[in-house]
Amino acid sequence: MKKLLVCALLAAVMAAVPAFAKKSYVNGIDPNYPPFAYVDEKTGQPAGFDVDSLNWIAKNMGFEITHKPMAWDGIIPALVAKQIDMVDSGMSITPERAKVVEFSDPYWTVSRVFLVPANSTLTPQDVLTKKVKLGVQRGTSEANAIKQEQQEKGYPFELRFYESAPLAVEDLLNGRIEVALMDELPADDAISKGRGVKKAGTHGEPDKFGVAMRKDDKELQKLINDGYKKLMADPYWQELQKKYLNK
Repeated sequence: MKKLLVCALLAAVMAAVPAFAKKSYVNGIDPNYPPFAYVDEKTGQPAGFDVDSLNWIAKNMGFEITHKPMAWDGIIPALVAKQIDMVDSGMSITPERAKVVEFSDPYWTVSRVFLVPANSTLTPQDVLTKKVKLGVQRGTSEANAIKQEQQEKGYPFELRFYESAPLAVEDLLNGRIEVALMDELPADDAISKGRGVKKAGTHGEPDKFGVAMRKDDKELQKLINDGYKKLMADPYWQELQKKYLNK
């Protein structure tokens, strides 16, 4: 009798479980990197070009996705430690990162720019030849690149590191730094919000963005690459660009 009861209970439990349960993944994001990824001040929810892109891919490729805001300089270690499954958050594809993680096919290209106060007369040449205070977000490809350039070429500027590009903009406006180096779209975001800044010019090679995943996660790599191909062929891709990137 007990065996029959146990079998009946097991059958009931199995019947309650969907035959094809969706896989769930966690995406690590920079909480303050507009317009690609950020936490919306009104809703408290993750938002941005990359967040909406991945939400669409998850819906159309049949998996569940959760976005987890976290410190940028610890995001790759978190991925390697399996605290998250991917990083789709405006991450530049670099040789150094590619030694540790596997990147998807590039989905966007962005230039690096020097951002200065609107009334500044600084030029890119001034930045590289004068003793100015230069701000940059720590853990980013532009931070690593400009630090290496300074060591190799002896640039006289003083580097200051920030947790996010918007925080560098705040110090730029408060006069604590004279120039900030960042990707062009976060700079455009600050300008569009009337922050009293302008682009002084570009610097270095453009960055290509990709989704970072663990090297052994071949199934997810295929899922993300196929998902982005499908998204880019859909009219929603243009809608996202218009909404977030003014394209």
